[in-house]
Amino acid sequence: MLSLIEKIIFGLGMVVSGYFAWLGFYRIFRIISAGKGQPDWKLIPGRLAAAAVKFISLEPTWKLRIGASFFHALIAWGFSYYLLVNLQDVVGGYFPDFKLFGDEILDDIFRLGADIFTVSVAVGILYMFSRRFIFKSRVLLQSEDTLLHPKARSGILRDSAIVGAFTFMHVGFRFLGESFLIASSAHTDPWQPMASSVASLWGGWSGANLEIGIHLSFWITQGLVLFFLPYLPWSKHIHLFFAPLNFLLKPERRSMGELTALDFEDESVEQFGAIYLEDLGYEQFVDAYACIMCNRCTEVCPANQTGKALSPAAMEINKRYLLNYEGDKVAAGDSGSIRLIDSVITEEAVWACTSCAACIDICPVGNEPMRDILDIRRGLVLTENKFPETLQTAFRGMERTANPWNVPSEERMKWAEGLDVPTVEQNPNPEYLWWVGCGPSTDSRAQKTARAFARILNHAGVDYAVLGKKETCTGDSARRAGNEYLFSELATNNVALFNEIQVQKILTTCPHCLHTIKNEYPAFGGEFEVVHHTTLINELIGNGQLEMNGNMLEEMVTFHDPCYLGRQNDILIDPRSILQHNGTKLIEMPRTGKKSFCCGAGGAQMWKEEEHGTEAVKDNRFREAEKTKAGILAVGCPFCMIMMNDAAKDADSNMQVMDVAEIVAKRLK
Repeated sequence: MLSLIEKIIFGLGMVVSGYFAWLGFYRIFRIISAGKGQPDWKLIPGRLAAAAVKFISLEPTWKLRIGASFFHALIAWGFSYYLLVNLQDVVGGYFPDFKLFGDEILDDIFRLGADIFTVSVAVGILYMFSRRFIFKSRVLLQSEDTLLHPKARSGILRDSAIVGAFTFMHVGFRFLGESFLIASSAHTDPWQPMASSVASLWGGWSGANLEIGIHLSFWITQGLVLFFLPYLPWSKHIHLFFAPLNFLLKPERRSMGELTALDFEDESVEQFGAIYLEDLGYEQFVDAYACIMCNRCTEVCPANQTGKALSPAAMEINKRYLLNYEGDKVAAGDSGSIRLIDSVITEEAVWACTSCAACIDICPVGNEPMRDILDIRRGLVLTENKFPETLQTAFRGMERTANPWNVPSEERMKWAEGLDVPTVEQNPNPEYLWWVGCGPSTDSRAQKTARAFARILNHAGVDYAVLGKKETCTGDSARRAGNEYLFSELATNNVALFNEIQVQKILTTCPHCLHTIKNEYPAFGGEFEVVHHTTLINELIGNGQLEMNGNMLEEMVTFHDPCYLGRQNDILIDPRSILQHNGTKLIEMPRTGKKSFCCGAGGAQMWKEEEHGTEAVKDNRFREAEKTKAGILAVGCPFCMIMMNDAAKDADSNMQVMDVAEIVAKRLK
């Protein structure tokens, strides 16, 4: 199709475009390689199928904004298909008889796909354009008081306009070119129905004019690609390539909330945590390039949704803009040049995070903003000794009495007075070691959960024991507060104790204890089977080991999924199964399951003053529970129990807050 001179010019254009695009991609490679750690390449083969499914189905995007996700899918699928379309067109320009799919029927189907996807991409772009530039959807905007790179506010709009215009013009002129080609053949193409319908408009054109139209359309269509490729490494739309890479290159995790242990034995390490941009891991740089800047993480962030300064999306955007404009310093190993606080995120925002992992769960490209925040906390606490004064009491309690409540170990068993609760001294080889936890051991309201669960265990004849005065804190709050050294000490001592008494299974009523022992203690040499109390209760009911009386609960019940139970450890069915077995009418809140809204206690928020905002996180969640008109708010976590109970008092509400174990215990014969 192309003349000799056109082939030469286009060939030179491909070389120049490819060269500058390569420079951009190589720059990114150097930046990511400068990050801490490196990928475990052995994991990639086993992840290829899952990454391909996510990339093709766009499964992560369908969790939120179904309408926008649909139009985004039209663009993404069409853009991906166009990799084949452009290959066919470019090679066909040099060799007119070339068919990407030599078989006639396959070639027909291919043309049909191109016809459909051309229109779908155009429709999707028009929707996205109007959403961003005409209707100015609020979910796409960062609030004016959010820390954002100086070039980001205008840069995001400019980038969206450039990419949107390129994509629309690219598919649009290709579509016109096909219509000119069909018109020049004097026959409609049944496999390109939409292009054929437009071709009828050119019925009166001469062959020479149609030939000019075909060539002009080719040059605009493919010329745009030549101009766009060098720009792509600087655009947020590079996520098309980095999203699948993100799924492939992430470190192995037992849970989305699992944190990596620090090596305090390495004397060459001068600082811990993340202080400067180059302190982040390679995967955290990949996050910045994979980010769509869609703000979904911010939309589900409990801190942001209650008026706090934190925006996970803004943090990722700031990282990306810093890498775009100053990434050469990182690639060159220029240490200490870009401080994270006040360039990526404010200190206030860092301390607003509840570590609920909603941002990780919702991200369509696998980003993990929560990890950046907790790494920055580690840097503030361990390296700079900066943290909210109110955390000092909890730290001191964990250091002196091994619990943040600062309750002496001698009082650890007061909750069990009047109950037959065996200790490991009395029952040295139990099937279950019940890790009671700091909350149920010390907080007056949470103690009722422990007593109810003890009744259930005794009623079912479960072989268990508790550590009693030997039990300490798992260190969850210390780790989420950034005090990794304190957590390391507690974890090391607890694992040694577990191994000494040869624990078989560990039972806990606290999702934070469950998560820490199950997912984070393995790094300290402790591999244990850990069971949440709702899982065991559901099993006991299923086995017929719990005899219930005939009295059904009259009140309707709504269940609040604790973040560390549902979202981070995928325990969603057991508590609901228990409640439904009790004959209760279960009413779900709008934000439920893995989309559950935080109670506000996680991330060590339990031990500090909540950051300034429009309302408390607990109040937001409790108000949602009240709207269900249920009489009981069921929980499965002592932290959630404390927060929701306080919220009920603040609201002067008649709604009862009860642990699932308490509800079951009321019906025991």
